[in-house]
Amino acid sequence: MGPEGPPAVICIRLAVGMVFLSEGIQKFVYPQALGPGRFDKIGIPAPTFFADLDGVVEIVCGALVLLGLLTRPAAVPLLIDIVLAIALTKVRELRPGGFGGVQGFWGMAHDARTDFAMLLGLIFLLWVGPGRWSLDVLIARPAGPSPAGRVSAGGRVNPP
Repeated sequence: MGPEGPPAVICIRLAVGMVFLSEGIQKFVYPQALGPGRFDKIGIPAPTFFADLDGVVEIVCGALVLLGLLTRPAAVPLLIDIVLAIALTKVRELRPGGFGGVQGFWGMAHDARTDFAMLLGLIFLLWVGPGRWSLDVLIARPAGPSPAGRVSAGGRVNPP
């Protein structure tokens, strides 16, 4: 499928971009709860390094996805990020004495609902592209006259 995809792609792209951008910012705004403090609590080595790296990736790639700029390449690190988040924090809940919350499948499913939605949203964006209302598509358009009756990338209108 081309980079434009169906018009509703913008809804998925905006949701995914906003969630990752806001989560990345919060890792720095609330470092104890969502940044290095959380990474240390769940046993990630070098928690400050990895929390800061994760925050930067989420901010940069989330903003790119939000703008529809380099959407597919930006989705790849976010896909790795969300798979690791699910593996390190949610799958543990299936084990007795796992990390936080209600135990068992339904407890894990509840805790992971946003993670699973982001995972599927990223797969969708990798599959269909950024959508017609994106910087990727705007940049890819050739400058110059468009077919009759359409506005070109330069803003000129060609009469039919």
